Amino acid sequence: MKKIGILSDSHDNMKLLKKAVEKLNKLEIDLVLHAGDIVAPFSARLLGELNAPVRFVFGNNDGERQLLRKVVGELNSEIDDFLETEFSGKNIALYHGTDRRILDLIVESQRYFLVATGHTHEKYVKKVGNTLVVNPGELCGYLTGEATFAVLDLEEGEVQFELLK
Repeated sequence: MKKIGILSDSHDNMKLLKKAVEKLNKLEIDLVLHAGDIVAPFSARLLGELNAPVRFVFGNNDGERQLLRKVVGELNSEIDDFLETEFSGKNIALYHGTDRRILDLIVESQRYFLVATGHTHEKYVKKVGNTLVVNPGELCGYLTGEATFAVLDLEEGEVQFELLK
C-alpha cells in the first residue's frame, strides 16, 4: 500500500511535530510532503526522524530560508517556493498557497495527480478535473484548535485526516 502524508502550517509547534512524526512512522507512510510554514530550521531537522523521504516548500512565515535550505539539504531533500515531484508514477505539485491565483493556475493546468497546499489552515479535499487538491489543515492547531495532517492512500484514492491531541 502506497501512502503519502501531507503536512502544513506546523509553525514550530515541536510537541505536535513530534507526535506527527511518531504517527506517520506508525502508519508506515512512503512519502511526506510539508506544504510550508514549517518556520524554523530546527523544526525541519525534526522531520529527519521520519522513516520516509520528505519534500518541502516555503510558506509565507518561513523567514530563515538560507538555513532552511541547508538543513533540508542535510535531510537529502529540497525546498523551494514551488516543487514538482513524482511518486509511484503520479505527478505531484507542492505549493503553500500564499497567492490563490498561482494555486488556481497550478490546479487548473491539470498536469498533476495531486496538488498539496496549505496556508489557509483549513483542511479540505477537492477534485478539479483529474487533479486531487489536498489542504491538510494546520499541524500547529493555533487558529482552528485542531492539529491535523492528511494521509492519501494511493491504491484506494482516499484521503483521511488525522487529528493530533
